[in-house]
Amino acid sequence: MLESKSTAVMALAVALAGAGTAVAQEASVTSLEIAGMVFEDLNENGSHDEGEPGIADVRVSDQVTVVSTGVDGRFLLRSENGHGLVFVSQPSGYRVRGQFWRRGSPGSIDANLLFPLVRTGKIDEFTFIHASDPHLAEETLPRMRRLREIVTEKMPAFVLITGDLIEDALRVQEDVATGLYELLDSELQSFPVPVWTAVGNHEIFGIERHKSLVSSEHPLYGKKMYRHYLGPNYYSFDFGGVRFVCLDTVAIADLWYHGYVDAVQMAWLQEDLASVEPDQPVITFNHIPLLTAGASIFGYSEDETTPLFLTIDDEPRYRHIVGNTEAVLAELRQHRYSLALAGHFHTREKLFFETGGMQTRFHLASAVKGDYLGALGLQMVSGATLYRVSNGEIDDGTFIPLD
Repeated sequence: MLESKSTAVMALAVALAGAGTAVAQEASVTSLEIAGMVFEDLNENGSHDEGEPGIADVRVSDQVTVVSTGVDGRFLLRSENGHGLVFVSQPSGYRVRGQFWRRGSPGSIDANLLFPLVRTGKIDEFTFIHASDPHLAEETLPRMRRLREIVTEKMPAFVLITGDLIEDALRVQEDVATGLYELLDSELQSFPVPVWTAVGNHEIFGIERHKSLVSSEHPLYGKKMYRHYLGPNYYSFDFGGVRFVCLDTVAIADLWYHGYVDAVQMAWLQEDLASVEPDQPVITFNHIPLLTAGASIFGYSEDETTPLFLTIDDEPRYRHIVGNTEAVLAELRQHRYSLALAGHFHTREKLFFETGGMQTRFHLASAVKGDYLGALGLQMVSGATLYRVSNGEIDDGTFIPLD
């Protein structure tokens, strides 16, 4: 969530950073050539046993290139500028057994990444829960566990959590950040259904270097820590005939995050959406929203230590809404873009826009972390939202207070 910062000495930041003034860039792994197989795990043991067939036409990606498996379930992915991660996009009629991503290693075509899927059959009706901003730490742990109790009671097909998963990695040292990530991993493992996460600004490690004292050369700097623990920071999966697309809407400009979807992700999005059927609904989920009324509620006041606007490519950008929403919607509006889910503002919000050829709802989730006293003295209530899907139609959601 956007927040007010205490006074910081910016000159000290530059001295400590050693990272220059431009937009921070994360090094990419290059020249990976990876082969693997997506197969039906008939006995659900996670291993590829004799007689377990490959599954054709399943998307596999390194967050840059998208390929599909052949008739035997095998794929070959030549990755030039990925981050060393490969993921399978769960197809409708199956669920991924275990982790949906793997680490790819430089090497030969003989590398064999295996992705086991378990058949679920055709699903026409299901529910899922959208939650956001748990800001997990020891003091907020009871609230995360209350969310888990709600999930156990409602037993949706899965849960989406749209960022700010941990209390803070932005401005702390490695031991604090990794401790929070490990706590998060432990809690997510205890949920009774799959949990799909999106990266939030609080998951980005160390970039407020004047506070974290972390070098930009640290091996887990920026989003590398998120990828280390949680895998791809953007991806897609299908369930019940719906395409769910997780976007990373948090970009980095030196010391600060801001809302943006970069060019590499935009190219991946176009390639991923190319496989969407004409009538297939699409739902996006991400942290910083594509559209929100929040800015009109919270206003544009700022203090000198925490800019609300950043100048990028000679243009001022408001940090807390995606700066290139127009380009993102241009890709999505070519499809049946039904629902956009986000967080960040700790506010439950529903917007609806109907434009030529597109009817899309833009919903924000309130914070799992707790009730929030927003601007104008408005108390924003903590909770999650249960959505019902029936034959591709997604309802408007039922709010479930945490308290």
